[in-house]
Amino acid sequence: MQLSVNSLSQLPQAAEAILAGSAGNKIFLFYGEMGAGKTTLIKALCEALGVTEPATSPTFSIVNEYIGHQNRIYHFDFYRLKNQTEALDMGYEEYFYSDAYCFIEWPEKIPDLLPDHYANIRIQVLDSNSRSISIENI
Repeated sequence: MQLSVNSLSQLPQAAEAILAGSAGNKIFLFYGEMGAGKTTLIKALCEALGVTEPATSPTFSIVNEYIGHQNRIYHFDFYRLKNQTEALDMGYEEYFYSDAYCFIEWPEKIPDLLPDHYANIRIQVLDSNSRSISIENI
């Protein structure tokens, strides 16, 4: 699936389309350059899932936890990991295999730890306001 987002006001509709097209996946891997809008899109996904508190980047904490209408949601930012062992040490398996939604920024930092099934989200910057978002279910 391919989406075009030309303003922040289109993010709620994009989030709904991503969730509807996820084929039951609850693990979402977000790829995109720094500043592409990964965290901003994850905030919209959290809102679509009923999170009422502000979703923020877990850059320093590595993981943030939110409660939606019917789901627990974990938001990971692995940018600062030095190696995959750090994810092992934090007990990533308990999160990934908990049946909660997991939104993972910088999954390229943990290539050997990724589950078998997930939704790949790639964000490409087109200009300062526009993004192309591709979604592939694995």
